[in-house]
Order: sequence, then structure tokens, then C-alpha cells
Amino acid sequence: MVQRLWVSRLLRHRKAQLLLVNLLTFGLEVCLAAGITYVPPLLLEVGVEEKFMTMVLGIGPVLGLVSVPLLGSASDQWRGRYGRRRPFIWALSLGVLLSLFLIPRAGWLAELLCPDTRPLELALLILGVGLLDFCGQVCFTPLEALLSDLFRDPDHCRQAFSVYAFMISLGGCLGYLLPAIDWDASALAPYLGTQEECLFGLLTLIFLTCMAATLFVAEEAVLGPPEPVEALSVPSTSPHCCPCHAHLAFRNLGTLFPRLHQLCCRMPRTLRRLFVAELCSWMALMTFTLFYTDFVGEGLYQGVPRAEPGTEARRHYDEGVRMGSLGLFLQCTISLVFSLVMDRLVQRFGTRAVYLASVVAFPVAAGATCLSRSVAVVTASAALTGFTFSALQILPYTLASLYHREKQVFTLALGQ
Repeated sequence: MVQRLWVSRLLRHRKAQLLLVNLLTFGLEVCLAAGITYVPPLLLEVGVEEKFMTMVLGIGPVLGLVSVPLLGSASDQWRGRYGRRRPFIWALSLGVLLSLFLIPRAGWLAELLCPDTRPLELALLILGVGLLDFCGQVCFTPLEALLSDLFRDPDHCRQAFSVYAFMISLGGCLGYLLPAIDWDASALAPYLGTQEECLFGLLTLIFLTCMAATLFVAEEAVLGPPEPVEALSVPSTSPHCCPCHAHLAFRNLGTLFPRLHQLCCRMPRTLRRLFVAELCSWMALMTFTLFYTDFVGEGLYQGVPRAEPGTEARRHYDEGVRMGSLGLFLQCTISLVFSLVMDRLVQRFGTRAVYLASVVAFPVAAGATCLSRSVAVVTASAALTGFTFSALQILPYTLASLYHREKQVFTLALGQ
């Protein structure tokens, strides 16, 4: 009894709670990083043309763009024995687990369900890809809200999100490293099957372990009535009425985009320029990341993704995908290093100079990737984009904070 009480108190310690919440952050990023690396080649293998592959990969982000404000509003209003955030976290985590089951087994399921396997296999694969991207990306929203609920003190909150960013980078490192391993030649192949089945089996095991950690997260403190959200106003309803939440969510969907447009119009010009720079930078970086492994497999290694397994062309392509995964692993490793030293760089050179340097580093790396046919140069270029990745995660928020602080100082000076 005493030992159980000691364990319970240990789990409720602030640092233990921080670790338990961020374990799921780590697991999510592992799955998303591995998916970004491995999903485009899988889509090409089943016959999806490159011009349509972008549309498939855009399903999850588009659904997330619409659903995140609705999810945030519903989560703010929710009251239950498991808190406001964890029910949504668990529901989205189940979607991630379903996607990890569907993606490597789309062909097997199609053979069981339909004689004409190719259309059904393609549909199941697209469903799995959409689920992984949508549920994985959207799940970060209630996780961030849970961290804010648990760590309200400003110092504790800053420390919590520092650990959060570190765990994302660490999860990305592992997620990009796993596809770089030849699992067909590993000791697990006789038990787990092919390269895809081994990889996604390990991802499932990692994610289940990280998801189980949230069972020990203390229920967040009960808050007062939530403040109205600027982008989406939700009237108060019975806290346990799921149909009411769904009705309100869909009713407010029609007002979401007009409200967002109004917010953009009222945004100060400085912040609007920062927003445009951030948007364009992320578009460029994510496009580079999504197509990098396929570029290495086809462009550098001269492989063919639709070639029969075991052929020379397919072997070259698979080797290129693994080398591309290694390049993205180095990208995340460099991002991790720069995240640790970013404060020193900003103190030495200034926020604006470091941000501009990171923005310039990306086209230099992308240009070297396009012009060079050296595997070493292309891999080093991919690693260099980790500087941009780290800066985009940290510095725009710092610049926005600096803008608001200087504006407040200027207002106080006028008042005096």
C-alpha cells in the first residue's frame, strides 16, 4: 500500500507529468516523420501518378485546417471524468493506430474483400495516408492545450514547451532513421514480414507505449468558463451533450472563414508580413521534405518505384529511399542541435539576422540538391535545411513577442 502511494505521488510530480504528456508528442512525431518518408514511395508503387500524389498528401492538412478550430472549441467546452483534452487525444490516437494498420496491409485487405484488388488497395492506402496525416497533425492541438492547462505558471509553461519542442525533434530523428534501415535483412523479418510490415509494426508498438503513458496524466485543473475564442464563438451548452457540440461545431463552420478573413484584415502590417514569410517558408520546406526520398530514389539512384520487387531497378529505388531517410534524419538532428543553441545565436547576432540566415540557407540547400548528382552533397544539403526547420519553429514566435512588447513600451511612453 505504501509503495503504491509512493508511485502515485511520483507520477503526479510536475516533471513526471511533463514527461508523460510529451511521450505521446514523441510517439506522434515518430509516426509522422516515418510516414512522410515512406508514404510517397508507397503511393508511387501502387500506381498513383506524381501529379495526383500531392492531392492525396493534401487531404490530411486540408481537413485539419477546417477541423482544428472546431476541435479546439469543443475541447474548451468539454467536461468529463477524464478532463477536457484527453478524450480528444485518445480518439485521434485511435485514428493514428488505424492508419498504421491500414497502410502496410492495404493490398492484403483488398485481396480479402474484393477480386479486383487494385482500386480497393488504392482506396485503402489513401484512407490510411489521410488518417495518419489528419489525426497525427490535429492531435498536437489538444496536446499543446493540455500542456497549457497543466503548467500555467509562465516559467513552468516555457519549460514545458521547451521539452515539447525537444521531444518533437527527438521523435523526428527516430522517425527518419527507422525507414533508413533495411528491415528485410533484419532478424525481425521472419516474424513481422516485409520492409513495410516491419516498419509499421515497430511504429505501432512505439505509439501504443507512448499512448499508454497518457493514462497516468493527472486530470487537468477545472477552469472557469472559457473566454470566447476570437476566430470562433461557441455558445454555452450542457457540458456532456455530444450532439449539441457537434451541432454547434457544424453551425459555426460557416462563419469560420469570414471571421478568419476579418482577423487577417485587422492584423498589423508587420505581423502580416511575418505571417506571409512563415507561410511561404513552411510551404517550401514541407514540399522539399515530402518529395526528398522519392527524388533520391529516382533521381540519384535511377530506381523505378513501380518495378517488380527483387528487380535491379526496384532495388536501386529502395536503396535511394533509405538514403533519403538518412538525409532527413540528419536534417532533424541538425534541427535538434540548433534548437539547443538558438538562444545563444540570437543573443550573439540578433533575432532578425538569425531568421534571415535560416531563410537564405534553404534555397542554397535546395539549389545544391537540384544541381548536384553527388549523394554526399545532396545528403549534406538536406542536413542544412535542419537550420531552417529549427528557426521556423522558434523565431517567428519570438519576433511576434518582440513586436507586442515594443508596442506596449511605446504605448506606455506615450502615456507618460
